[in-house]
Amino acid sequence: MSPLFDHPVTCTVSKEPDRLFAQPLDQVPDFAFNEDVVRVFPDMIKRSVPGYPTIVENIGVLAAQFAKPDTVLYDLGSSLGAVTQAMRRHVRTDGCRVVAVDNSAAMVERCAEYLKAQDSMHQELLPVQVLEADITALPLQPASVIAMNFTLQFIEPPARLELLGKIRQALVPGGALILSEKLRFEDMQEHALLTDLHIAFKRANGYSELEIAQKRSAIENVMKPDSLEEHRERLLAAGFSKVVPWFQCLNFASLIALP
Repeated sequence: MSPLFDHPVTCTVSKEPDRLFAQPLDQVPDFAFNEDVVRVFPDMIKRSVPGYPTIVENIGVLAAQFAKPDTVLYDLGSSLGAVTQAMRRHVRTDGCRVVAVDNSAAMVERCAEYLKAQDSMHQELLPVQVLEADITALPLQPASVIAMNFTLQFIEPPARLELLGKIRQALVPGGALILSEKLRFEDMQEHALLTDLHIAFKRANGYSELEIAQKRSAIENVMKPDSLEEHRERLLAAGFSKVVPWFQCLNFASLIALP
């Protein structure tokens, strides 16, 4: 758990295309946020998650509405820091700082570089700290905004309620949790339709049938989506008073949960 490097670095977001699953694999390994994924992650996420740029930028807008003076803004499961950068672009509340947390050393290292590059291009941004840590074990300081952007789905299901309870306890009055997730659907026809449309989205973004199939095989054991109803019930059980969906594109959605 270390703060950002003391000296600015010049860094641009990787433009390397995602070809990780383009060749046939004898055995498809479980998906992991390793160096290979980090290298192509900006291209992967843009081509795989419909609405992703809109979600990220508007988390910054939402954070500006809920940020309270002298509190922390958390980006839990920060990957390369896109949400952190959005919060820093939009939030101007006195005394706030951003803490970006990820358990992937490769992600943390590259995230720190990108944030230093942001510092070199903009003035008077919120201070930021990048931590390599397990968010289920990380003590949380008083916070007014906590963002989890496609992160909870990678947490083991039995640990999700406890984590959300910890987040609820950390939020100050008037704060908010912003939770983005891939959804599954209770109605099997609805689920099949939106799954097919998501596959069509990936085809339209240049992924082959082989890439789509191998990526699905890699991720199905490590990502366990919930339905919107399950998210709502769990958030209420964790102590949140209100759950408001604010965005959905195909089978990807984002919610605001109020303490």
